[in-house]
Amino acid sequence: MNKTVNQKAWLFVLPVFLLVAFNAIIPLMTVVNYSVQETFGDNTFFWSGVLWFTEVLQSERFHDSLIRQMIFTFSILAIEVPMGVAIALAMPRKGPWVPVCLVLMALPLLIPWNVVGAMWNIFALPDIGLLGYGLNALGFDYNFTRQIGDAWFTLILMDVWHWTSLVVLLAYAGLVSIPDAYYQAAKIDGAGAFAIFRYIQLPKMKRVLTIAVLLRFMDSFMVYTEAVVLTGGGPGNSTTLLSIDLVKIALGQFDLGPAAAMSIIYFLIILALSWVFYTLMMRNEES
Repeated sequence: MNKTVNQKAWLFVLPVFLLVAFNAIIPLMTVVNYSVQETFGDNTFFWSGVLWFTEVLQSERFHDSLIRQMIFTFSILAIEVPMGVAIALAMPRKGPWVPVCLVLMALPLLIPWNVVGAMWNIFALPDIGLLGYGLNALGFDYNFTRQIGDAWFTLILMDVWHWTSLVVLLAYAGLVSIPDAYYQAAKIDGAGAFAIFRYIQLPKMKRVLTIAVLLRFMDSFMVYTEAVVLTGGGPGNSTTLLSIDLVKIALGQFDLGPAAAMSIIYFLIILALSWVFYTLMMRNEES
């Protein structure tokens, strides 16, 4: 029996393709065009080849920003993923407290990024902020506007507060999808809490945790608004991440060629590392 193929379905997909082309492909081609040319104004361009790519890759400034970005991203993943799983395990799965917990977890995600940065900037001020004043009252010499360690601590703490909820909600969705029969069988076999987590909950959460890790990796690697509002890349350049450095080159210095080349390198790094994360986490999925 032959199956009838309805080609009219493409008419519903066509608007999406056009939207993606307008929002992604055309700007990307513009960036590629700038990355291989030099301009001296008046819209006069000269072919430069891979000059800007070579300059960016050999730049100590780019290396320092990349190292800072790696430190920030992997610190975020090391904190938020285990913490998100732990909170999801502690949340109730039945009863009236379930919607309350879900709403509380979703609240940080509803706050705009620039508001989060401004809120934490005030919250962490050493003289009037609750966090800064409280730490100084306890005997800590805390000042995130002047001390590098304090700036990093505040930046990571802000991101953990803002985005751990995403991991919690994804991990909780994976937990509630596990049938009760698995827990009943484990109870009959006398399995403890750790054994249940190791052999039942963790394998069943593998797919949602893969999504959580990929989302948090990409978001933290591209973080800009919260970081620039909170620290502005300071003190000095100590918290100048890749995105902040890219904006400084593109808009502050108006070096469009190096900025375009850096954007493409930035994109390729995210793409490559996302593929590595996905491959490692989905290895032996069939087994």
